[in-house]
Amino acid sequence: MQFHKTTSEIYVPDGAPLPGALARTTRLGIGAHQDDIEIMAMEGILACFQKPDQWFSCVIVTDGAGSAREGDYAHYTDEDMVRVRHVEQKKAAMVGEYGACVFLDYPSREIKDGANRAPAEDLRQVLETARPEIVYTHNLCDKHHTHVAVALRAIEAIRSLPLGQRPARLFGCEVWRDLDWLPDARKVVFDVSRHENLSAALLGVFDSQIAGGKRYDLATMGRRRANATYFQSHAVDEADSIIFGMDLTPLVTDTSIDPLEFALSHIREFEEEVRNRFAKLR
Repeated sequence: MQFHKTTSEIYVPDGAPLPGALARTTRLGIGAHQDDIEIMAMEGILACFQKPDQWFSCVIVTDGAGSAREGDYAHYTDEDMVRVRHVEQKKAAMVGEYGACVFLDYPSREIKDGANRAPAEDLRQVLETARPEIVYTHNLCDKHHTHVAVALRAIEAIRSLPLGQRPARLFGCEVWRDLDWLPDARKVVFDVSRHENLSAALLGVFDSQIAGGKRYDLATMGRRRANATYFQSHAVDEADSIIFGMDLTPLVTDTSIDPLEFALSHIREFEEEVRNRFAKLR
């Protein structure tokens, strides 16, 4: 694979040779930043953890240079942050036993440029080699511009593949906007209760983000617990920890569907749910 950025890298935790290390992938996470994968795609990580015939791999699309920083990291330059965030992501890949971790190393501004075809072309190369059954990326209603841009580039890359080479399922997951608001019929429910210690370890690896001013570890574990508790109002909890997903698979199978209209259809369903509840109560 020849990626557009000369700094791009493929890290293989167990040292297996390429392209086989990537080709063994069964589930793939495509995230904007280092630590996004561990926040949103834990279901895929757990599904493959210590399974010899199942492998989770990830793609980190941006270089991570623009992250907030305080404390021990307050004096770090953007170049310093790129280095430390790459090291942290590699630590997570090792702890989580990922098959491979691909760093595409784009600045966020290039990902947000809809006319730039390079990111989607790089993602297509990864998808062609990995041939994952399931892909996790950001949800289309996320409030972070770069996250939504990455989801759109992922959809573009998947749609560029022949129909028989596309993943069977594509999910948009929670990071900078949760999906509790989705009507229950639209929610994809990922039970990530198992190996809570592994979840905590993977989130805790990203010290530059946590000690640097953002407690993503506590916030993420808390949101998963809140999702589990508040999911059903008239039933006991069936899980301790839940991530909600948005099923983006229709965008893979039917390229005539506009991603914006697809996202708005979820919002309209939420609006209708609220309207119907009011109609019954007043």
